[in-house]
Amino acid sequence: MAGKKGKKRSETCNCFPLSDEENVTSDLMDTTLNQRRPAGWRAIPFVLGNETFERLASYGLMANFMVYLEREYHMNQVEAATILNGWSAASNFAPVIGAYVSDAFMGKFWTIVLGSFSSLLGMMIMTLTALLPPLRPPPCADEDLQQGQCIPYNGAQLGVLMVSLCWLSIGTGGIKPCSIPFSVDQFDLTTEEGRKGNNSFYNLYYTTQTIVLLITQTVVVYIQNDISWALGFGIPTLCMIFAIVLFFVGTRIYVYIKPKGSVVAGVAQVFVAAYKKRRFYIPVDGVDGQFYDPPLTTSLLCVRELHLTTQYRFLNKAALVIDDEVNPDGSCKNPWMLCTIQQVEDVKCLLNIIPIWVTSILGFLAMNQQGTFTVSQALKMDLQFGSTIKIPAGSVGVITLIAIAVWLPFYDRVLVPALEKITKLEGGITVLQRIGVGNLFSILTMLVSGFIETKRRNSALSHGGPDGVAPMSVMWLTPQLILIGFAEIFSIVGLIEFYNKQFPEHMRSIGNSLIYLTFSLASYASNWIISIVNDVTGRSGSSWLSGDINISKLDKFYFLIAGISLLDFVVFMFCARRYHYRGSVRIN
Repeated sequence: MAGKKGKKRSETCNCFPLSDEENVTSDLMDTTLNQRRPAGWRAIPFVLGNETFERLASYGLMANFMVYLEREYHMNQVEAATILNGWSAASNFAPVIGAYVSDAFMGKFWTIVLGSFSSLLGMMIMTLTALLPPLRPPPCADEDLQQGQCIPYNGAQLGVLMVSLCWLSIGTGGIKPCSIPFSVDQFDLTTEEGRKGNNSFYNLYYTTQTIVLLITQTVVVYIQNDISWALGFGIPTLCMIFAIVLFFVGTRIYVYIKPKGSVVAGVAQVFVAAYKKRRFYIPVDGVDGQFYDPPLTTSLLCVRELHLTTQYRFLNKAALVIDDEVNPDGSCKNPWMLCTIQQVEDVKCLLNIIPIWVTSILGFLAMNQQGTFTVSQALKMDLQFGSTIKIPAGSVGVITLIAIAVWLPFYDRVLVPALEKITKLEGGITVLQRIGVGNLFSILTMLVSGFIETKRRNSALSHGGPDGVAPMSVMWLTPQLILIGFAEIFSIVGLIEFYNKQFPEHMRSIGNSLIYLTFSLASYASNWIISIVNDVTGRSGSSWLSGDINISKLDKFYFLIAGISLLDFVVFMFCARRYHYRGSVRIN
């Protein structure tokens, strides 16, 4: 029976390089790829620097892209929006493909490298479109542009533009899903110092991304609009070059983890094996010797050794040893008939995560509304700030970014240590509790937004009717913009941490890609709700979302989103209470 179960899992640490006296062969070193002590924060500046400069490059390139298409390519609003939305959809889906390639074949490091060079190529082509006149239509005066009398772009010019966007999407697919998991690999999660460093990393990561957005929405946009498109695109391209150089500087201290092959196949094997053994009974007298539990064979520095649980009990049959399914050396004869306990429990983890992921889609609805309708509100308010400054309506979102940049460091350095003393939990609260707090902030954001919109609309109607501008400062929008910043801090950062901690170690890239898939699906859900609301309320002749915000009922729409978010929060709480966190960390 011992042959069926396989050898006992080693509990000794083999994750550090052996000394010369131990005479380890090169073949053994190849199988334990670069199993050096995780450098922790020493490695993070290089990985995070690459991600930061890559985001600065890509955000800087795309922050003003719709204006670029309309002014330089003479596109109308629909054409420009179609191209921009298509690129956004492709870029949000590409990380799913990149994550699969990383976890199954290439590994995180080389996937990031491929993505970085792809992004650089796309940026260089985009910069050339601004630098070389033959690559875009002839210049056109603003009057002719408004009247649609400019010479349109030709097929070749559009083709070059689309090629650059394709390379940018490929680059996004390689970098986004792997940068955070690769950073997590650099921490030794078997130590308290490593786990605390890992927890702080998620907050630092989102803080840097927020600062990047602040720079791109101010400095880079100013350069593109008022100085030169070529310079405005060239600076992000140079940032991308610097990001690649910085990433390669850290190659000597990184921890590298080999891919484990097709992740999809491993998951499918569990379901197939469980189905084939559906007629067998699971023994009730313990699991020793009756379930396949070989020693872990992985290049991961630290894995969570999972033990068989009774949750989704039907899947346990996939690890049930029947007759002579195990070879004398402890390996199984047919992986589609017999799976390891680790495989089975990994699949259970995925099944547990799915409800949390689904509820997070509707949890992002409030964020979608703040990115669209808030600008419409600002256009009908007093944009003057002081006696000399006029705030662009499209820049009011900077308030959210400032709130995030200020609050996240305070949360990580002050609030978390205080909470840890009270709750005795690493991070102060659990990851799901953090996501739940973010959902509550989303609901509160919509309620506050609704009340402010009611006041703004009444004020505008009493000062000019449907075409009136409310004599209210645009700073009245500050509360809802700060609240949505808090929602992002708790929800998005919480989900990033949740996916990277709860997904099986060899599937972290796929878990991280779910964040971007969530953004994409949340946008589609938001568009679907807007379409339904506009259609249903428009039948009575007074749409809640008419073209004129002063005669629409945007406040009621905000309250509707708050109601949907509240129902989603109830479902999330139900799923969170039933969620089973993964097993404890052990050294492989």
